[in-house]
Amino acid sequence: MSRALFSLNDDLKRLRDEGYLVQIVGGFLVMRNVPYVDKCRMVQSGTLISSLTLAGDQTRRPDTHVIHFDGEYPCTADGRPIEQIRHQSLNTHLGNGLAAKHSFSSKPEGGYVDYFHKMATYAAILSGPAEVVDGNATPRTMKEPEAEEESVFNYTETASDRVGIGALTDLLKSDIIAIIGLGGTGGYILDLIAKTPVPEIRLFDADEFLQHNSFRAPGAASIEELREVPKKVDYFKTIYSKMHRGIVACDEGMSAENLDKLDGVTFAFLSMDAGEEKRRVVKKLEAIGASFIDVGMGLELDGGSLGGILRVTTSTPDMRGHIHNGRVSFLGGGEKDLYSSNIQVADLNALNAVLAVVKWKKLRGFYRDLEQEHHCTYTTDGNMLLNGDTK
Repeated sequence: MSRALFSLNDDLKRLRDEGYLVQIVGGFLVMRNVPYVDKCRMVQSGTLISSLTLAGDQTRRPDTHVIHFDGEYPCTADGRPIEQIRHQSLNTHLGNGLAAKHSFSSKPEGGYVDYFHKMATYAAILSGPAEVVDGNATPRTMKEPEAEEESVFNYTETASDRVGIGALTDLLKSDIIAIIGLGGTGGYILDLIAKTPVPEIRLFDADEFLQHNSFRAPGAASIEELREVPKKVDYFKTIYSKMHRGIVACDEGMSAENLDKLDGVTFAFLSMDAGEEKRRVVKKLEAIGASFIDVGMGLELDGGSLGGILRVTTSTPDMRGHIHNGRVSFLGGGEKDLYSSNIQVADLNALNAVLAVVKWKKLRGFYRDLEQEHHCTYTTDGNMLLNGDTK
């Protein structure tokens, strides 16, 4: 996708055509091998890093005149800092392997018209003094860019980098995710996970996507789609493959015969009914050392209104026992099973999914986790969120 962006946008293409070593890394436009003068009047090489604003595969006008720089603070030919562009000096991890020591601010009248204007202007500011010291210094290195990493997304993910959390988003890149059950909560889990850079998302569900499903699923199915009676996994894959390339659909219920399809999974979300199938899945995930989150919902109609509890129960390799001590039911429902009711509504499905995905992100260090709970319940009538099974 990043190579295509250079051919589809005149400002990006012009940068390469004129010899600048530019790449798209994550949601940043990066210019490498930019010569500058350090405080000792020596010519060094640094990297300019700009946020990148896109509409699909088309660049927009730069959203800011500020730019990051990885290198020492640049100086004039006689070794004095270039104060006119000083903005902030702070070691910043930008994610995607990028870091910066400084940021610069130089705004022309009317702002920058495009990314060629912005990048070439900053390159000239830095390299001008370097050319005075060394006549051969130039930011136009005319080298082929290094091989660019293929993204899991069909278009560049710019949301994280524009708000400075790219380094945190990197923490989510390593998991192979399984979502088992797409009846209600599972669809919302997919909606959230598909917006993260995990390399693979495996979907497991044998059921068809029917009319009642559409009223508690993310998005909006058309009547034409419902007439086709698609499998749930195929319906959701069609939608979310528009964004994420790593979605794999398995239209089978979990059984002893196909548990091997969980091999390689590092994290799973279980949004499936209680029963022997769930017991087998849990046993398999424990055997392969995968962490998982089991979600549950129990609602009842009483006195003309609904009330009940949402549950998020987490299992990690160093904390499994609570799963088998009553936190998760394997009994397949029943009168005394708190989560046996099949009443579900879209907003609570979504909330159950959000609580589960937030917990996964806590486990990976994206969100701060003070209590490290492995069991959480939300009670609707009292708006009460309780943690249990803390480490």
